Amino acid sequence: MTAAGSFVLPVRVYWEDTDGSGVVYYANYLRFLERARTEWLRALGYEQARLARDFGVAFAVRTLNVDYRHPARLDDHLQVLARVVALRGATIDFSQAVVRSQTVLVAANVRIACVNIATFQPARIPRELRTALAAGAPGNADAGAP
Repeated sequence: MTAAGSFVLPVRVYWEDTDGSGVVYYANYLRFLERARTEWLRALGYEQARLARDFGVAFAVRTLNVDYRHPARLDDHLQVLARVVALRGATIDFSQAVVRSQTVLVAANVRIACVNIATFQPARIPRELRTALAAGAPGNADAGAP
């Protein structure tokens, strides 16, 4: 679901997401964040396979800052949010959160880099994808963070 320049992915916590005590294992939040970004791209019509096939590019996490605030537990219904805060030539900065009942459990800032899949060197984000992302991003697509 997209709304006002952001994307929300509903997630339920399964046993496989938790440690032995029923609390979500910290690294699995990164999977939730990744899924939200991937599903947002898919909702825009740019699934990973299409990016590789049609444009010869993929996205890779370049930097990540995560603030773990509260635990999620087995069977929780969560919302994973993703919002573009800066869109540059070869990078996208996201503000992301994992939320339960309006309580932010995890907050993250993620920079992803567009890379050429043959060389893994930086590559410009394809123009048509930039246009689609900019439509949901605040401000000018090249202006950086708001």
